[in-house]
Amino acid sequence: MFRKKMLAILSSALLVLTVTACGGQSAPAPGASNQGGGSAAPSGGAEQKFLTIATGGSSGPYYTIGGAMAKVYKDKLGYNASVQSTGASVENINLIKSKKADLAFVMSDVTTFAYEGQENFKDSGAVKELRAMAGLYLNYVQIVTLKDRNIKSVYDLKGKRVGVGAPNSGVEVNARMVLAGHGITYDDIKADYLSYAEAIEQLKNNTIDAAFVTSGLPNSTVIDLVTTKDVEIVPVKKEDVDKMAAKYPFFVSAEIPAGVYKNEEVVQTAAIRNILLIREDLSEEQAYNLTKAFFDEMAALQAAHNAAKEIDVKEAGKNLVVPLHPGAEKYYKEVGALD
Repeated sequence: MFRKKMLAILSSALLVLTVTACGGQSAPAPGASNQGGGSAAPSGGAEQKFLTIATGGSSGPYYTIGGAMAKVYKDKLGYNASVQSTGASVENINLIKSKKADLAFVMSDVTTFAYEGQENFKDSGAVKELRAMAGLYLNYVQIVTLKDRNIKSVYDLKGKRVGVGAPNSGVEVNARMVLAGHGITYDDIKADYLSYAEAIEQLKNNTIDAAFVTSGLPNSTVIDLVTTKDVEIVPVKKEDVDKMAAKYPFFVSAEIPAGVYKNEEVVQTAAIRNILLIREDLSEEQAYNLTKAFFDEMAALQAAHNAAKEIDVKEAGKNLVVPLHPGAEKYYKEVGALD
């Protein structure tokens, strides 16, 4: 009996050693990536080492800056960070909500609607768990057309075929609001739900008349179009922006500088601030480390895309449409960027 019991104990010990040596067919490590492309929640307070950054289309500033961020987090913090191309704001908020992304680029308008359960989030309900890591740069409303289309104002879009942004994107939400601010609905235009790249390609092929490209400056797809076509950026006049801002305070009047797209003069337009969201359930320490590395390595982000040059640590924690994550708040207080 004693011999049998000892053999059983030795067999169990050997089994445990074999499993351990083979790399752990046991439970995944804290923060391991799940099938949805995001990250599992940290276990027992352990720091999450897998990070998914939800961005936008691969030709936009979100994706470019997100890629630079992933490299910073790998090099400086040792994280297994990856960037995910998405349909941008609406999709990104849903990825944060479902914990399939850990950081996400979004526009303030869509974030406001999500937090308050409006527009695209009316049926699904308010997303109160949203937390900000940083306020970023402005997204400029760029209504792109070709000079031979003779579209000189937003009102001239009536009856035209217009790319209004990819489905579930902040661009599409933004396009509807800008049009509504001029008394125009989708019934008045021929709306095509196209991403940046798709819309610009359709302009090249003369199959649409104009496209909404709401992003930081410059947008690489528009730069590409300028090399082969005579491009015009349709202005959004300050008085019209002020009317929109009375209903939607996140709108501000802005200007696209001369020369950005071979335009001889500045172009008046509307703009909306971008926000970097972070998962609410990440620890205060980890959110602090992510925020600190983000600003410590800002030069690398600015080298990746000019839009990042507008990011100001002194303003990044202020006037946000959702609460700051406590870890981010700790960083801003530490550097004297919050009262």
